[in-house]
Amino acid sequence: MADQVLEELKQLETAIPQMIEIAGNFKLDFYPMRFEICPSEIIYTFGAYGMPTRYTHWSFGKSYHRMKTQYDYNLSRIYEMVINSNPCYAFLLDGNSIIQNKMVAAHVLGHCDFFKNNIYFSFTNPKDVVESMAVAADRFRNYEMVHGQQKVEAFVDDVMAIQEHIDPHNLIRGKNREKKEKDGCCKRTSGTPYDDLWELDHSRCDCKGGCSREKGKFPEQPEKDILLFIMENAREMEEWQLDILSTLRDEMFYFWPQMQTKIMNEGWATYWHLRIMREMDLTEAETIEFGKMHAGVVIPSRNSINPYHVGLKIFEDIEKRWDKELGEGAGREKIFEVREMDNDISFLRNYLTKELVEELDLYLYRKIGHEWKIVEKQWEKVRDYLVHNLTNVGFPTIVVEDGDFGKRGEMYLRHLFEDRELNIPYLEKTLVHVYRLWKRPVHLETKIDNKSVLFSYDGEKASKKFI
Repeated sequence: MADQVLEELKQLETAIPQMIEIAGNFKLDFYPMRFEICPSEIIYTFGAYGMPTRYTHWSFGKSYHRMKTQYDYNLSRIYEMVINSNPCYAFLLDGNSIIQNKMVAAHVLGHCDFFKNNIYFSFTNPKDVVESMAVAADRFRNYEMVHGQQKVEAFVDDVMAIQEHIDPHNLIRGKNREKKEKDGCCKRTSGTPYDDLWELDHSRCDCKGGCSREKGKFPEQPEKDILLFIMENAREMEEWQLDILSTLRDEMFYFWPQMQTKIMNEGWATYWHLRIMREMDLTEAETIEFGKMHAGVVIPSRNSINPYHVGLKIFEDIEKRWDKELGEGAGREKIFEVREMDNDISFLRNYLTKELVEELDLYLYRKIGHEWKIVEKQWEKVRDYLVHNLTNVGFPTIVVEDGDFGKRGEMYLRHLFEDRELNIPYLEKTLVHVYRLWKRPVHLETKIDNKSVLFSYDGEKASKKFI
């Protein structure tokens, strides 16, 4: 058995450089690659945490238990995990056969090319991401030793409850904020016992024209980045809490492009593992096994979009149509352009055609009475619904409308309603977490049955009223 494992490792060590060379001939451009073969416990730990090194939290343990149980009962399997870093780390499952790991390695090369070249990833810095997350994890452990694990974990719970509510278009705002503070713009200095006194003395503000809070509107414009707004303006927040809040916000910026490009990224990696493996010198048995595995990856789902399948079909359709219209080679050039400039929303809006919707048998369905029924097959409506569901990577868009509501320092949030109602029990529980961060009553305006409703939490009880 040990000899067989060593032989397979040698085969993989020989195959990976060949695949890298083939990928280079296809003009794929990726970071230096680092492959490691890991047991299932390690792979699923990485999958649960999202990274090899990250702060600990009970929710990651919950995810690990669910995924590992599904693997143990042969219900699902993670074949690999790839990290958007430089160098790019790919972790292969030691339970894979040699041909499975070959295909996974080819798939990873497609992912890494996408990470390096897609414009939505250009705003993240993959150079030191693994190390920076490891350092943050060490800081969080130190906070637990100083302040107590329960207190730190409770604060992380509060932040994680709203961690998706960032504005990825405002990465530069952090630098602008630092500049304003250096220029003397009125901001509280966190962590001193005199913060409330500085807030009372508005005359000390050095901003030309005064602070926006004095001028009436606070914030001046609705603020989508709720984490940033709390980080800049929450009362009584200690330095260690600000560090955790800032770190989780930065990590969400790292993960956001992956959520924006799930269909494209998986489709691109599938497109290239198929072509790279075709160039490999496989035995007949390996070719059959590869065909079965690839078919399993792209099998359509009855209940949801399979990003591997849909992404692959769209890229192949783009290549075929551009080759037909402009000549051989134009299609390949076009898909590289799409890979660089698009995200899932523009990808589906621009390239999911009527013919593809029909070929992929895409439709909309919902529960009517006690049965699930198809309610729409018209291709434009299907496409538009898919695009709509990908807006803000599927999360509801909520903005800070007023950070001084009623002139009492309360926070007024507004849901930018787009025909999708919020989950009411989840909403009410989340308001509790926002209150614990803001330290003042919080309100959220949304719609139920097309009627405006205001949910509130004051630290003791929740309420709602139609407005």
